[in-house]
Amino acid sequence: MTPFRHLLRVRYGECDAQGIVFNARWGDYVDIAVTEYARALFGSDDLGGDWKLVRQTLEWRASARFDDVLDVRVTTLRIGTTSFAIASEFYRYGEPERLVTAETIYVMTDKAGGKRAVPPEARVALERGAPGVVSDHAGLRALPATPVV
Repeated sequence: MTPFRHLLRVRYGECDAQGIVFNARWGDYVDIAVTEYARALFGSDDLGGDWKLVRQTLEWRASARFDDVLDVRVTTLRIGTTSFAIASEFYRYGEPERLVTAETIYVMTDKAGGKRAVPPEARVALERGAPGVVSDHAGLRALPATPVV
């Protein structure tokens, strides 16, 4: 199954003195891609309640540089009673080498911050995912879609 994909372009200010994406920016990229995933699933980032990041693990394999277009592939890994885990895999657009992987765990909370169950409609949408949907913030809309490699 083709995962949800979010395309974004690395901006100059996101790079360090070595000319590569600064390590702390990858968490920002995950947040942007997961927000777009939620938008594809729900039409907004509203899953029927607040959701808070409680754990994020990143593994770097290769660097990205200024003006690279990142192809972020987002899928739901698992859903528990009050939490769910999302995988984000980063590729340079059109290339097969995976640059970075991230696993992010979110917990559903009520307005007071207490845990609550993942709403049934959110569970169904997270299980379904958004296969084949591409969100493009990189300005590539005029180019033909590149198949997932």
